[in-house]
Amino acid sequence: AVVSTQSTGGFKIEEFKLLLEEYLEGIPVEECIEKIMCFGPHKNGPNILINNIAGYDRPVIWPRSDSENRDLSTLWDFEGSVIRGFELAVSSGPLCEEPMSAVAFVVSEWTGAIDYREKEVRPVSGQIVSTVKECCRQSFLKQPCRLMVAMYQCEIQATAEVLGRVYGVLAKRHGRVLSEELKEGSGTFLIAAVLPVAESLGFAEEIRKKTSGFAMPQLVFSHWETLQEDPFWVPTTEEE
Repeated sequence: AVVSTQSTGGFKIEEFKLLLEEYLEGIPVEECIEKIMCFGPHKNGPNILINNIAGYDRPVIWPRSDSENRDLSTLWDFEGSVIRGFELAVSSGPLCEEPMSAVAFVVSEWTGAIDYREKEVRPVSGQIVSTVKECCRQSFLKQPCRLMVAMYQCEIQATAEVLGRVYGVLAKRHGRVLSEELKEGSGTFLIAAVLPVAESLGFAEEIRKKTSGFAMPQLVFSHWETLQEDPFWVPTTEEE
């Protein structure tokens, strides 16, 4: 699908392309920005499929001023299957079957032992989908992988007498304090922290119980944060 010429998410297409070029500088593909086949999942996600197949000149996804007609190769017949396999892979990755984020896949070569234009071999499109999906998942595992966790922004108003108990609850639930300010003209402290969404169940109730109602938290979704721990790390000693 061609990217819309309308502004999306506060950015115009040209501004978006400039920002994207900065993020793609490390990919060893010439004119990488013009070789994007698809975003995913749902054709607008944070993952990218890039065409780097020699001799395969496909239409770009960006709006063009020219309307040239191209003689597309047999790859175009099954490009939809390739994109579908990519979409399935990034929608459900190999780590906990969670969606992937900020991953770029580069298609470098396509080879086939049969003539894909023959009618009797058309059903292979389903096999292409499953093959591309598995290739994306396996290539993803070849690089260092990390899980991402959803984070809440947490604002807590508390008196000086219960600050220690508030910090104790945050530490117990793997929260992180960002700042602490004393509100002028009162003895109330305003604490800004982040808390994993997975640890938020019963958080407000525990805070109120530990502080006898002298602390009131507010939780708002903030961002996704990368966990630095290797998900495939296996402890080798009793201490670990």
